[in-house]
Amino acid sequence: MLPQLIFATQNLNKAFEINALLEGKFDVRSLLDLGYTNDIPETGHTLEGNALIKARHVHKLTGANCFADDTGLEVAALNGAPGVYSARYAGGQKNDSDNIDLLLQKLKDETDRKAHFRTVIALIFEGEEYLFEGIVKGEIVTEKKGNGGFGYDPVFKPEGSDATFAQMLLEEKNKISHRARAFAQMKTFLMNL
Repeated sequence: MLPQLIFATQNLNKAFEINALLEGKFDVRSLLDLGYTNDIPETGHTLEGNALIKARHVHKLTGANCFADDTGLEVAALNGAPGVYSARYAGGQKNDSDNIDLLLQKLKDETDRKAHFRTVIALIFEGEEYLFEGIVKGEIVTEKKGNGGFGYDPVFKPEGSDATFAQMLLEEKNKISHRARAFAQMKTFLMNL
């Protein structure tokens, strides 16, 4: 029987990505699998804080081994914004297209378009808390390109690539993404317990 982990997310895109990364080595359940549809407040001021808030909430509800992540796009010319507010950059409706439009508007006269995606995963395993971080550097392109991915993927081009995340196949993105890097650290940790 595979070890079970609860992923503190209702984001089906994230769950799909993580299941592809796990290669069938764990039985990962999302909050939707548990019938949990309430929002978990993300009141932290850092990615680490939000990831821990979500993981602790799910652990308190279930008592099970679980993990949560928080991801932010940090843009150099915007002093790290949108950062922890990436999902709600253009408002509480959390609309990807609105967020991208606001970002492009703020960068329209900027020549420094360097940015990085950063994911922090908080794991609660056998009652202990662990943090894992993944970063991918790149830049913000001037217009949306590609139809894949989600969030800021259509405007983020990772270093060493001619394509945005939204122009890549999921398998290509998973080899280099911030979430994949953070998740690889957690996976290595779990495999070595």
